[in-house]
Amino acid sequence: MRSALTPLLILLLAVGGFLILNSAYTVSEIEQVVVTQFGEPIGKATRTAGLHWRVPFIQQLHYFDKRILEWDGYPSEIPTKDKKFIWVDVTARWRITDPLKFLQTMHHEANAQSRLDDIIDGITRDHITRYEAPEIVRSSNRLLEVEMSEEDISGEEGFEKIAVGRDNITRQILEQASQIVADYGIELVDVRIKRINYIESVQRKVFERMISERKRSAEKLRSEGQAIRAEIEGQKERELKRIYSEAYRSAQELKGKAEAEATKIYADSYSKDPGFYTFLTTLESYREGLKDSRLILSTDSDFLKYIKSIKETS
Repeated sequence: MRSALTPLLILLLAVGGFLILNSAYTVSEIEQVVVTQFGEPIGKATRTAGLHWRVPFIQQLHYFDKRILEWDGYPSEIPTKDKKFIWVDVTARWRITDPLKFLQTMHHEANAQSRLDDIIDGITRDHITRYEAPEIVRSSNRLLEVEMSEEDISGEEGFEKIAVGRDNITRQILEQASQIVADYGIELVDVRIKRINYIESVQRKVFERMISERKRSAEKLRSEGQAIRAEIEGQKERELKRIYSEAYRSAQELKGKAEAEATKIYADSYSKDPGFYTFLTTLESYREGLKDSRLILSTDSDFLKYIKSIKETS
């Protein structure tokens, strides 16, 4: 009797363990679960992490992520209001806030990603076609006001001021898309324009314009630099002339004082013996006057008086 009950007890325990294992399920901190029975949802979604129970084999579990999920669109070519074609690459972040509604409408995340492609891409295209290219590219006029003068801004070659800007446009896209995706149990956390690029033909024109603007700025800087250079060189020339003038005046003053001092010394020396002074000046005249030259003089000339006196003495 005891031996017959033992296999039955083991079988009952095995079946009971199997049922318990299939009745229990766990939910992690990043998950939320919807329980369905014959395809129909049972109660509210399970959001609390831990161990939970279900009717085995009859009830099915549908797990959904509670975290913020990533969506990246495909770059698409969109015309702006001013007829410029640009490549726009949009990204967004979303999460499942109503898993029951999400299960009924989307069933799984792959369908949701595909639906977001249609919604966000369509709304982005609608908004971008309403604005001109500068509104899509820039978010404010801050750099424009710092780097460019009013003359540049108002001129034909100046960049246009913006009234809305890219940040406000993305907020408009986010608000409109959020209203639509809420029907699918989805909350759209954020939408951003990840990258904007002109198509090749427009790029070439933009680059040419940028090169022209940079050349104009460079010429302006060169002109200002040359004006400053001319001013510095003018100051240098004036300073050099002032220094040369002061140096020449000082040299002339020193030279005049030296000549006056020399003249005074000569005068004092020669005044002691005028005859000796006459004798020296005459000898100097002989040396300068008879050098490489011919003179025709009478014998009684005063110019030869010292020579005659030497002859008479000898």
